[in-house]
Amino acid sequence: MSVLVKVCGLQEKNHVDDAVEAGAGALGFVFAESPRQVTPALARTISEHVPTHVKRVAVMLHPGNDEWLAVLEQFAPDVLQTDSRDFDGLEVPETVERWPVYREGKSVPDTDATYVYEGPKSGNGETVDWSVAAELARRGNMVLAGGLKPDNVARAIRTVRPFGVDASSGLESAPGRKDSHLITEFISAARTAEKTL
Repeated sequence: MSVLVKVCGLQEKNHVDDAVEAGAGALGFVFAESPRQVTPALARTISEHVPTHVKRVAVMLHPGNDEWLAVLEQFAPDVLQTDSRDFDGLEVPETVERWPVYREGKSVPDTDATYVYEGPKSGNGETVDWSVAAELARRGNMVLAGGLKPDNVARAIRTVRPFGVDASSGLESAPGRKDSHLITEFISAARTAEKTL
């Protein structure tokens, strides 16, 4: 079983390149207020040489439609990731995948689609209850997020058996500052763990 690995909160080209080289399947660029926030123009610039098989994900939180359309026009992401209820007010073309975020403690619908499951607040490094996540991971394609890092991602994969894993703060030397070594270690640990599934 192959596990999708997403590295989120990227702000620098060298870290984008490191993630791609290490085997990431998706890269997240944060447009919500955060230490990891980037502009659509910067996201486009640092990801312009990303191969087409790696998904470029626009990570947002309660965006207005105009805000989203500006990201769509300037960055042209492959995927929009935002809270599930946000999609109702957004014009998302068929060419862009939707990854709704469902948060721990809230209901997750029966679905065949890809979705992100994480704690109450994004980017805080809060680990969700993996036993609950394991039950939910039987529906659709769960991308497990929240508190994942190189030293626990293998256990998370074996316990939850998610479609994908997503890390941000666990790959940083300081808030918002990615660490190339941690990115490589995280992806390597995930790739090793997937072979045991």
